Amino acid sequence: MSGVPASASPLFLREAEVRRGIEFLFFGHASLFRAVDARLAHEGMGRAHHRALHFIARSPDLAVGDLLALLGVTKQSLGRVLAELTERGLIETRVGRDDRRRRLLRLTPAGATLEAELFEPLRAAMATAYGEVGPAAVTGFWQVLERLVSPEQRAAMTVPGRR
Repeated sequence: MSGVPASASPLFLREAEVRRGIEFLFFGHASLFRAVDARLAHEGMGRAHHRALHFIARSPDLAVGDLLALLGVTKQSLGRVLAELTERGLIETRVGRDDRRRRLLRLTPAGATLEAELFEPLRAAMATAYGEVGPAAVTGFWQVLERLVSPEQRAAMTVPGRR
């Protein structure tokens, strides 16, 4: 896979080119999350915990129902993750002001510290890659990834300039 061309082949819709893109996603994802996975394992947590921390950090006072929609997991699965994060003192749950049935999630200071530590290797790797390819390639990358996300999840995403 070395010697990657600067631009896609004009035959980018052929199976070989699509498979190449999928391989880049597999290897890129594995490489990007290697350091995070090691830290999560050290903490006795997994990617579900990380995803919850990430989205709660992005939207303090995120409603449990909204997090459920973002993650696309079952209530039972999310309930286990949130219970564990609460027990560890990483998140806190508040009752909604306008609707007392809504449970709102927020990181504790310890949760914010852990989330920032998990984010740093991701930020560094992405910033390096973005810097190497430039803004036009980053925009194209975002456009492709955005179209891989379901319309429902896309609508729920917190993207600067979108909300």
